Amino acid sequence: MSDQILNIAGYRFVDLHDRDELRDPFMEQCTSLELKGTILLSPNGINFFLAGSEESVRAFIEYLESDKRFSGIPIKFSLTDYQPFRRMLVKRKNEIISLGMSEIKPSEFTGAYIKPIEFKHLMDEGEDLLVLDTRNDYETRIGSFEGSLELGISSFRDFPNAIESIPEEYKSKAVVMYCTGGIRCEKASAVMLNAGFEDVKQLEGGILGYFEECGGSYWEGDCFVFDQRVAIDSDLTETDIQMCFKCREPLSLDEQNSEYYVIGDHCPYCATIRHDATVQ
Repeated sequence: MSDQILNIAGYRFVDLHDRDELRDPFMEQCTSLELKGTILLSPNGINFFLAGSEESVRAFIEYLESDKRFSGIPIKFSLTDYQPFRRMLVKRKNEIISLGMSEIKPSEFTGAYIKPIEFKHLMDEGEDLLVLDTRNDYETRIGSFEGSLELGISSFRDFPNAIESIPEEYKSKAVVMYCTGGIRCEKASAVMLNAGFEDVKQLEGGILGYFEECGGSYWEGDCFVFDQRVAIDSDLTETDIQMCFKCREPLSLDEQNSEYYVIGDHCPYCATIRHDATVQ
């Protein structure tokens, strides 16, 4: 453990009227602890991805919990053999997860949660569910739950428009939605309820929480993560997925072996983009 880096991720939707005043103390604390990663602060909450020694991470959590607004935030833990972040950033944002709908406030209204073990039980029983993936297309391409509906969106801001393509009869169907760690579903579930979907639940802790509790049951492929690891498997271990330096698309082993992949220059997706631009 002493030679490994401890990674943590967490979020909470909570009113932060002092957002601007929080930035410098967080930055000073993380810098003194030699942590790297990102903390996002907005008027409606906090979202963080950090990595460092176990001692430093534990000290940060103690500091975080000294503010009652951040006490008891569910935190995801994983280990790496290297520091997956290049630097330490504390950013002030309008939203900790960008949707562009100011009326959606998860601290006031969001969908009900379903625990991973309960979700697995429903799938074990073959329940008639709409399992909805709220992530972006480059994420769903490398892994998803069996039989889930993928919306093919390139940005979370596209989610409200994308659900309009879901057939009307599904509005009375039981929906279980998921994302990487749960944060997008906090907003997405409210959007769906406002759009008339009657029974909307969000997977508590997202894919990562499911891996921790249920392993890889009903999961196919890997899970995209937003750091240098690119993707992890159901054991929370880094996989062979790499990212193209040019277009930032994740690449499977087959795609890395493609004639269209030249490290630092282009990949099969860059080639597609260039072809589409030529055709247009």
